[in-house]
Amino acid sequence: MTGEFTGEGEDCMAMLQSLGRKEILKVLSEGFCQHCEAVLQTRVQSLINGKLSKMSMSNRNSAKTFSKFRSTHSSTINNPSWGSTRTPKSVYLGKRKGFVDSSSPGSVNSKKSSISRSGGDLSLNGGGIAEEEEQSRFSQVERNKDFINLERINGKFENVLKGLELHTRVFDTEEQKKIVEFVYDLQHRGQKGWLRARTYSEPRKWMRGKGRVTIQFGCCYNYAVDKNGNPPGIIRNEQVNPLPPLFMQMIKRMIRWHVLPPTCVPDSCIVKIYDEGDCIPPHIDHHDFLRPFCTVSFLSECNILFGTDLKIVSPGEFAGPLPICLPVGSVLVLKGNGADVAKHCVPGVPRKRISVTFRKMDDSKLPFKYQPDPELLGIRRLAYSPLTRSPNQHNQHDRNTDTRKESFFVAHNSYGSFSHRGR
Repeated sequence: MTGEFTGEGEDCMAMLQSLGRKEILKVLSEGFCQHCEAVLQTRVQSLINGKLSKMSMSNRNSAKTFSKFRSTHSSTINNPSWGSTRTPKSVYLGKRKGFVDSSSPGSVNSKKSSISRSGGDLSLNGGGIAEEEEQSRFSQVERNKDFINLERINGKFENVLKGLELHTRVFDTEEQKKIVEFVYDLQHRGQKGWLRARTYSEPRKWMRGKGRVTIQFGCCYNYAVDKNGNPPGIIRNEQVNPLPPLFMQMIKRMIRWHVLPPTCVPDSCIVKIYDEGDCIPPHIDHHDFLRPFCTVSFLSECNILFGTDLKIVSPGEFAGPLPICLPVGSVLVLKGNGADVAKHCVPGVPRKRISVTFRKMDDSKLPFKYQPDPELLGIRRLAYSPLTRSPNQHNQHDRNTDTRKESFFVAHNSYGSFSHRGR
């Protein structure tokens, strides 16, 4: 048969070979109903997985580089909570300061998919990754734990930022790209109604700063009294999608690299997708969640304000004593006074931004049908090597190098205020 395939047929084959898998699926499924489209994609995926599984076996002993993610084209382990599996294709559109710049809605226009365990593999340990390579990355993490802002509390000055930590170089450029691509894939599925009802929220943008997209996993968190009269906090009888494997891999990374303690492993998260001008008003995180919790930043840097008396100046504009810059790929950890005494807010962001906030639920607030994932049990921290500074050594180094800067912040912020509209 192949010898008879000439002329226009050859042109057609050449055209198909030039297209990616998504484009081919789009061409083949044009006009299909949702069911038929899913059947076609499942059949194509089955063929691909068969080939990739053989490739994976033959390449298992090949050299791997820890600084990059393991290829998403690996054999797939189905997660029944999410349905069929898919190997996501890159939606990376361009770069801004070396990271992903995906301001176009076109980045989420992919076909129906589901979350697979293999799609989220950060190769944190095992699987042929050399321990010394991970140790090298671990040693390069920068940690700032010496934020100071003195405010008068009950008649005496107190550091209201005690407990704040900012960790940078936890996720490298390639890892950030994969996480952002995954978030946009989640957004696409949410828009199509393929996630559970309370998992995805995209309110109408009725004024500046309002209408950011939120995607929550692990528990249904109610920001305000809802139409059923439920108060703010975790709604225990509501179900959302469980934590995706990619986010569990992020959690493992943060536990292993001493960003979060093994005594407080997150079991829920909220993804926020900000358009330009979107913000978060002053608040203290609900105590249905334990401390510490953390936020990872992507796409663009922004400022977060802290203080006991943050003021709303206008939509998306807030005034407070201390702005802290959140670099792309950084992890901000909140505990102590930084979580429970000082409020925090994010002024209207200057450009598109994504954040992923990880929190552990209080045992008394767990959803009624909640089941802990064995993937998050027994995570072991990396041991410090002679070439790796311990947290105490990092703290001492930071104190020695930042003393003058901190003294300036103490003197300036104890008596002044800061009005901020974003950067």
